[in-house]
Amino acid sequence: MKKVIFITAPKLFRDEEYYEPKKILETKQIKVITSSLKIGELLGKFGFKTKSTILIKNIIPSNFDAIAYIGGTGASVFFNDFYALKLAKIFAKQGKPTGAICIAPVILANAGVLKNKKSTAFAEVKNIIIKKGAIYTGNALEIDNNIITANGPKSSKIFGVSFLNKLL
Repeated sequence: MKKVIFITAPKLFRDEEYYEPKKILETKQIKVITSSLKIGELLGKFGFKTKSTILIKNIIPSNFDAIAYIGGTGASVFFNDFYALKLAKIFAKQGKPTGAICIAPVILANAGVLKNKKSTAFAEVKNIIIKKGAIYTGNALEIDNNIITANGPKSSKIFGVSFLNKLL
């Protein structure tokens, strides 16, 4: 069984950016594990609740086939997080699907993963990822080899489908 790790903020993650891709992956028996800075309940911007079962610092990349950074304003807690950046580098270097949606592409940019890669993000953070070498397109979704980026909540489903296609 394939496994994907979702890196999710303890609070203020974007609800649909979490549950839409998760639902899509689970329809094809892909296991989604949720990780955060704490174990236990995580709260989305609009009240959606999920549970983190592993601390980000305890993730072993070889146990997973892909990684996704979930957006929403809460994702900013990972912009300079040592473990979030390290994991992005490892997954990308290993050629595993490595993705981020909304403002979370800043994490990939700060990890150096978006350098010279076609990518997108929520418009408010486009200058940040451009400064880190990303080739910003402003499209709803960008796939550059194993790197998947999406620009926000309206792209949640295509973000999920893109991971599914990479994993199947």
